[in-house]
Amino acid sequence: MPQNDDERPTSERHVPVLKDRCVSLLAPGVEAARVAGRAPVVVDATLGMGGHSEAILARFSDVTLVGIDRDEQALALAGERLAPFGGRARLVHAVYDEIAAVLAELGLEGADGILMDLGVSSLQLDERERGFAYSYDAPLDMRMDTSRGHTAADVVNTYAVEDLTRIIRAWGEEKFAGRIARRIVDARASKPFETTGQLVDVIRAAVPAVAAKTGGHPAKRTFQALRIEVNEELDVLERAVPAAIGTLRLGGRIVVMSYHSLEDRIVKTALQSRARSSAPPGFPVELEEHKPELKIVTRGTEVPTAEEIEENPRAASARLRAAERIKVRSTR
Repeated sequence: MPQNDDERPTSERHVPVLKDRCVSLLAPGVEAARVAGRAPVVVDATLGMGGHSEAILARFSDVTLVGIDRDEQALALAGERLAPFGGRARLVHAVYDEIAAVLAELGLEGADGILMDLGVSSLQLDERERGFAYSYDAPLDMRMDTSRGHTAADVVNTYAVEDLTRIIRAWGEEKFAGRIARRIVDARASKPFETTGQLVDVIRAAVPAVAAKTGGHPAKRTFQALRIEVNEELDVLERAVPAAIGTLRLGGRIVVMSYHSLEDRIVKTALQSRARSSAPPGFPVELEEHKPELKIVTRGTEVPTAEEIEENPRAASARLRAAERIKVRSTR
């Protein structure tokens, strides 16, 4: 008799994206810590179901792994998966822009490796009651941390048509944002939205049939926009990447996987801004304080292989960037 998702082991329910490549990119940071005579610390800032963390702990027997996630269900499942590693896995319920505070509370001075796997986890997509997926009917929630914050239902039932248009256009990159927002506002006047199915029906009616045939599922971009709005994903990311860089020790590596252009743009900007000289244009000498803090260690963005995508179709849109700290920021 086949097992459902809740009965299957976590390792079978979650296939980590670009697992081997991520671990290999983090390896020089671990080695830099060893050379410096300190115990290596790696932060999995988006722990999810713990697949990447398991691989890191298995590869590096001296690493302390700090796992951060805002999703309490994910933390519980990852905790079971990582239990064999004992005290080397230290899991914290927090949002990943709080990385500096998390390390300080654990008495750790910094990180030698940081991994961020952005977007929705397999757990959140597979748990129907979470409301992340447009492929089946469920409560319209979409919160990564179900213990706090407003839901997607709150957004579609209370936001003005102008605000709905703005977020669907900006966060979903949806060209029919105005039409969808107006249909949502008209529909909620007679019956508030409670489920994903209700919303999908309204979006289908708003998107022209020709566009729906060629542009994938008509609800995909709106659902992305609502998820980003509910979880403040891009605002958090804007804070999280600089915060993570700030905790990196000399020789440490940051590895980030994004899944759409909005995320990748933020990551690219944050990394490249620290990988350039800060000397004023035309300045005759590059002083020490002007030298780059980071070195980009990936050429552009790296993507999964065809074999990886076949094994895990959700990896298809993944884009990976990584950088290494080559200079400690002056505290003066």
